[in-house]
Amino acid sequence: MNPNPQMYLNRTRHWITLVALIIAGEIIFALPFHIARFFRPTFLDAFSLNNAELGDIFALYGVTAMLAYFPGGPLADRFSARTLITIALLTTALGGLVLVQMPSKNTLALLFAYWGITTILLFWAAMIKATRLWGGDNAQGIAFGLLDGGRGLVAAGVASLAVSLFVFLLPATSLPGADEHTLTHAERVESIQAIITYYTTLTFAAAVLTWFVLPVDSKEYEQPHQPFSAYRTISSQIRNPLIWLQGLIVVCAYCCYKGIDNYGLYAYHVLDMSESDAAQFTASAAYLRPIGAVLAGLLADKAKPAKVIFICFCLIAVCYATLSLPDTASFLQLAVINLAASALAVFAVRGIYFALIHQSGLAKYATGTAAGLVSVLGFTPDIFFAPIAGRILDAEPIEAAHQAYFVMLQGFAVAGALITLLYQHWLTTKNDSELQNSLTEGEKLTSKKTAKI
Repeated sequence: MNPNPQMYLNRTRHWITLVALIIAGEIIFALPFHIARFFRPTFLDAFSLNNAELGDIFALYGVTAMLAYFPGGPLADRFSARTLITIALLTTALGGLVLVQMPSKNTLALLFAYWGITTILLFWAAMIKATRLWGGDNAQGIAFGLLDGGRGLVAAGVASLAVSLFVFLLPATSLPGADEHTLTHAERVESIQAIITYYTTLTFAAAVLTWFVLPVDSKEYEQPHQPFSAYRTISSQIRNPLIWLQGLIVVCAYCCYKGIDNYGLYAYHVLDMSESDAAQFTASAAYLRPIGAVLAGLLADKAKPAKVIFICFCLIAVCYATLSLPDTASFLQLAVINLAASALAVFAVRGIYFALIHQSGLAKYATGTAAGLVSVLGFTPDIFFAPIAGRILDAEPIEAAHQAYFVMLQGFAVAGALITLLYQHWLTTKNDSELQNSLTEGEKLTSKKTAKI
């Protein structure tokens, strides 16, 4: 049998589309999050911030993001994901041109509030919608697993290059007998400016890529053009308990994910790593993201996403409980193992929690609206997590502050496991009820036919 060139071409385009989504899905968050995550000690010094002040700035991002999630859902159901994603990347990259000027704290706060709009209103629900379209009916777990795993690989790759650039630009490290503790404030500022320029360029490039690669949406993902159709879609999803339970699952998982932002600070303060070693440690941990997300995606398509998420939450809780214990002689090895294991499990949950939308049986044309509603609740940690974490971590003594931090994260993991069990119970009850109603309707139809005979 001769190979079908069109089939191979379609398959190639299919995978290129996912690659573009992966790149866009991570790079758009690089400017607001990557620099502060991978270069936290240097970022704080360059902008003259403490952890609490940076947490408050992130909270402003969270507030505008919360306001953007809800309208972003219906917007994604109405307009092309290709157009929305491209505009979102371009407007986010423009913010990098402001950040590289090393603005004041007030301007920095306004910039992060601006990014809360550019990265969410036009982008988030559109990305979820495009990914569900890519996965079809039988590969939702692997679609979202590949998306988040790929995003993790992109994050780790570009972060590793950024760390190499950062180390190369640090003048103190090139002098005999010098170390990073001898760096001046001005030298740290110059290094961070180079990193900002690097991520800004990548964001502009991602915008060009998505415009030329992403396809136009399928008809089955377009909202029906009927009077008040958007209102009916929103109203039906607001009344759906599974949407809100999924939102609570995302809250707990996202808090654990944001907890990884301070792994570098933990390595610097408690494990006595240098600034560049702490950055490299965090960047290396990011390579676990594709492993965790893809494995979770494969398992989710066989055992259902909710079951995989429950197991991962349990593992996360155990890891954080261990990290909250006092130091021991072998604590370094134990801490590294638990940091790695917790990151792997967190990345697994993050990779598949939006696959729950398909598991709940939601209509395809309402994907954007559902993603928006789930995100309104699910990403509220963008408002409260960083300010709380910053104040915990600024306490003294430092070791006790980090132990308290991991106790807080453990609480979110336990809550996530319990809510996931409730989600599974509610979904089972819903499916049983629908099956019973279907059987009842079938009996009524049979009775009518018998009566006619």
